[in-house]
Amino acid sequence: MFVGNEATIMHADLDAFYASVEQRDDPRLRGRPVIVGGGVVLAASYEAKRCGVRTAMGGRQALRLCPQAVVVEPRMSAYSAASKAVFEVFDDTSPIVEGISIDEAFIDVGGLRRIAGEPVEIATRLRAAVLERVGLAITVGIARTKFLAKVASAVAKPDGLLVVPPDGELSFLHPLPVERLWGVGKVTSARLHDRGIATVAEVAGLSEGALVAMLGAHSGRHLHALAHNRDPRPVQGGRRRRSIGSQRAGGRGPRSPADVDADLVALVDRVTRRMRAAGRVGRTVVVRLRFDDFSRITRSHTLPRPTSTTASVLDAARALVASVRPLIDEHGLTLLGIAVANLDDDDRLQLTLPFDELHGTALDTALDAVRERYGSRALQRAVLLHRDPGQTVPMLPD
Repeated sequence: MFVGNEATIMHADLDAFYASVEQRDDPRLRGRPVIVGGGVVLAASYEAKRCGVRTAMGGRQALRLCPQAVVVEPRMSAYSAASKAVFEVFDDTSPIVEGISIDEAFIDVGGLRRIAGEPVEIATRLRAAVLERVGLAITVGIARTKFLAKVASAVAKPDGLLVVPPDGELSFLHPLPVERLWGVGKVTSARLHDRGIATVAEVAGLSEGALVAMLGAHSGRHLHALAHNRDPRPVQGGRRRRSIGSQRAGGRGPRSPADVDADLVALVDRVTRRMRAAGRVGRTVVVRLRFDDFSRITRSHTLPRPTSTTASVLDAARALVASVRPLIDEHGLTLLGIAVANLDDDDRLQLTLPFDELHGTALDTALDAVRERYGSRALQRAVLLHRDPGQTVPMLPD
């Protein structure tokens, strides 16, 4: 597979997904600003976004910006059902669909001209089908590369369709702000703006060496390539996850070590159960944290052997959190995430595990069977008793 010379890659992205499902299901919410989640904003309708409300913002701040907003509790089962229905439309559109998250995917329609028409015609039918069958608006960007298709859909939001022709790629891309480049977050954006670099064209005007010196080897080379729309990645259908993770927003305010540890235990329990259900094992444990000032850090540790046992992953995760405890105490913690990466299939590794690992795997498997039969809360770790388990966010299959 390779990236061709024609604009045949679509990026389809549902608009304000959680909030749009709420507005679809409750006519009283249509046209009104809607915030999903009270303590921390999980999603905001476009009416709320126009007031400055953003995902991951504290609920109090969101209501100060948009006092007329309606706050609703999240309904994860409804979002999962909507996502499944939308992906059925994607699968009906093309055999090559690469899901990115529950509300967006890349779709390659390059081989469908004879049977389905031009990409813009296919995208038009897809948008109509999602609206008719699922009741949601979806935005589609079409371009020659995955990167530019995603940028096009972001520019076309909400409820739009935008095609970037191959001969107009750089004229479309270069006037955009640097924040449109993948990988440009708050820190990188600040570094670029401090040097008077505000647009993609200004990034493209720098040599790769200059960007490497400014941002480091990985980021410098990455942004230099994207600023020239060099993205050779094909759309990959049916690809298995390279990592499995989960995260929980805790809201603003002080968090005791016991509170943080309870959240960590719940997340690791959730992640390792998903790994075992998918028949996966992994070697690298990753912890992600966001602080009250919206800064973020990531820490990781690679284990000596792949595993899916809860105890092994939890030990590594606890050590990572302990290493940044002073930062948590100083800055406050608003989000904690855990992931296990470097995944492999577990069937080829079971015979090489030491006794204690095999014992832990057998115990975890037995506990999973009880939960599968009697419900996920039939067995609870002692540290999680009488604690809010948090929302289980819908995800793509593992």
